[in-house]
Amino acid sequence: MKRFISFEWTQRIFNFSRRDLEALTATVAKWAVLGGIVGILAGSASALFLASLDWATSTRLARPELLYMLPLAGFVVGWVYYRFGGAAAQGNNLVIEEVHSNQSHIPWRMAPLVLAGTVITHLFGGSAGREGTAIQMGASLADTLRRALRLSPEDRRLLLMAGISGGFGSVFGTPVAGFIFGMEVLNVGRIRYAAIVPCLVAAYAGDMTTRLWGVGHTHYPVMQSFEIEPVLLLKVAAAGVLFGLTSMLFVELTHAVKHLLSQIKYPPLRPLVGGAAIIGLVWLLKTHDYLGLGIPLILQSVDSGGIIALAFLIKLVFTAITLGSGFLGGEVTPLFVIGSTLGYTLGALLHVEPAFMASIGFVAVFAGASNTPLASAIMAIELFGSGSMEYVFVGCVVAYLASGHRGIYATQRIDSPKAIGADVQVGESLSAVADRRARSRKDSS
Repeated sequence: MKRFISFEWTQRIFNFSRRDLEALTATVAKWAVLGGIVGILAGSASALFLASLDWATSTRLARPELLYMLPLAGFVVGWVYYRFGGAAAQGNNLVIEEVHSNQSHIPWRMAPLVLAGTVITHLFGGSAGREGTAIQMGASLADTLRRALRLSPEDRRLLLMAGISGGFGSVFGTPVAGFIFGMEVLNVGRIRYAAIVPCLVAAYAGDMTTRLWGVGHTHYPVMQSFEIEPVLLLKVAAAGVLFGLTSMLFVELTHAVKHLLSQIKYPPLRPLVGGAAIIGLVWLLKTHDYLGLGIPLILQSVDSGGIIALAFLIKLVFTAITLGSGFLGGEVTPLFVIGSTLGYTLGALLHVEPAFMASIGFVAVFAGASNTPLASAIMAIELFGSGSMEYVFVGCVVAYLASGHRGIYATQRIDSPKAIGADVQVGESLSAVADRRARSRKDSS
């Protein structure tokens, strides 16, 4: 009997290796603990951030005159980052680049600086998001933990990826999307499974920690379910092309604003100018609807309706000016607004239920801008349900392809080009691609 149930017998039956089993057990245990710690840190930071953001938003709505202090607030944020930010001023791009190069450290001050800067942006009416703040806080806390534990360079990479997953999953309440996002966002065309355990644990631990702190998330209506139909698939694919092109427009306009304002030699003056431009747009349009996160616009798009045709373009301009001029915050929630309002408009034009197309646009524009089609589609399922996931995946993949080799994260590196023969090189960053093409155009002219 002992012979029958011996480990040696199971080795022969299942082709087990004792060495592999011991290594796997040790690896899973190590990264379950480390990922859990990172998730708890990221989830706690997200809870503090979301509570602060709710306060800032409600205060701004109650006192709309705060908008007129936006230029001064921008100058203060710009000065603080100019004086004390250092490498932290690179934001998400620093986090992604450090996973690739592993050359320096992410300063601990990134977390409090980006938290305070983002809250100030929202308090005074800037159009920005929250994912960038959550990712930077999660990565900064993860790197601080790495230094305290003196982990190896390779362990550091995995810990930073866990910080990304923990921050993303906890700030949106989407742990599965956060899990995938941390492995997908680093490279165009590659998912880095080396961090599968820490990213999974950090995303779930982060989300649960945020909820345990009593902080909730926005709830969206369930997406309408449709059977697979060739005509509807073609319409969603056509909309996906426009979603991808819109994400490219967002990236290019944001970079254009940065380039234009870079002519101002004293950096703190750039957000001051951007804040004045936002006030001018509010005066011109006579509405405050496009300030802040813009979640009411999302809810109107995916539920009640009443969206004007160019709402997506207006929000795109507001956000490009806000972020391009140097205000703090993320791009993702504004991209959700841009995508959902554009989807609503396209739904009416294509004779498809507008709320259904708005739900797809919600994640598809983000998929194109971030080059993360899988995480984006999974996020839609977590937020809207799985009833029409076949169409969600089509919209996200087509938008990803249509956006070209551009994105909101300039330090993403290309691992698998989106098309054979594309004018890119494996291992090249998106910023390097853009710079090389700009030089080529300049030389040819």
